[in-house]
Order: sequence, then structure tokens, then C-alpha cells
Amino acid sequence: MNAKQRFTATADADLIRAGKTAVAEGQAGNFSAWVNDALRLKAENDARLRALDRFFEAYEREHGEITEVSNGS
Repeated sequence: MNAKQRFTATADADLIRAGKTAVAEGQAGNFSAWVNDALRLKAENDARLRALDRFFEAYEREHGEITEVSNGS
């Protein structure tokens, strides 16, 4: 497990409520755990999107630009 670091952040009130609700409903052990999970999900999603971008760039280098297909309507 990675070492934890304390940080200060500002967030939208509705997101803070969502985190506190998740803790109250037992979906997270505490608010910090909920925020940590949210940050991990965001980092993993960003990594997947970067990988997808690299895939499309490589595909287009080999096969040409991907274009929209008209359905004839």
C-alpha cells in the first residue's frame, strides 16, 4: 500500500454530501477512504483514456484517419 499524505482541497458541496452519505450508508469506512477511492477511479479512468488515445493514434498512423460513415439519410 502507498504511504498516505494529507492535503487540502476544495470541492463542490454536493460531492461532499455524496461522500458523507456514502460513509453514513457504510459504502466507505470514512470520508478520507471515499475521497481516496474517488481519486483512484479518476486516475484509472484518465489512464484508460490516454491508452485509448494512443491506440487510435497508432491505428490512424497505420490505416489512415478514422472518419464518420454516412448512413445515406
